[in-house]
Amino acid sequence: MENIKSFLFDFKVYVGRVSLFTTTDWIVYVVWNGLMVGLFAMVSAFMYLGSSHGVIYPQMVWNIPIGISCFVVAIAIDTIGHRTVYKEALAEGEALIHHMTIFAGITSVVLLCLGFSHPEMVRVPALVFIFLSIIYSFFDEALHWHRYLTKKSDRIEMWSHFFILVGHLIMIVSWWKWFDTGYAGVQETLQWLPR
Repeated sequence: MENIKSFLFDFKVYVGRVSLFTTTDWIVYVVWNGLMVGLFAMVSAFMYLGSSHGVIYPQMVWNIPIGISCFVVAIAIDTIGHRTVYKEALAEGEALIHHMTIFAGITSVVLLCLGFSHPEMVRVPALVFIFLSIIYSFFDEALHWHRYLTKKSDRIEMWSHFFILVGHLIMIVSWWKWFDTGYAGVQETLQWLPR
């Protein structure tokens, strides 16, 4: 019980750092989190549109919005630390790895979307960018673990990173499988989009 109380106290302190945000921090926070909330909203709206008109998606496809939602919550927490107490550590090199990971992740999703119309053209590039997004996530985790083990990080940041990886992997592996098996349900859903 004491561990739960101390974890909740640490969580409150971590999230409370949002009060230290500058205008730039708020802009970065809203844009980054807004981008991911937008991805969740678009994927969920598309799937709702289809399912509300009788389209049946493979069950694993529902893992995509589940993974995105896990990712969104985790980055909403993690970014608070990144914009406050860990800002200097990120400036030393971690920010570059974050940018590369984000670029690879966004590019992989864009390519997977393009893969509906051009599956053979994007298959290899999509797989490459998925692989890079995962590899660079592991590089980032190594830096975070180093900071944690040298007492320059805390368990809230580490748990948020754990759930970032969980969310990202659930989303991207499910999305790849959906693409790789022919995007069942997409064609049927497209006919219901407003023209």
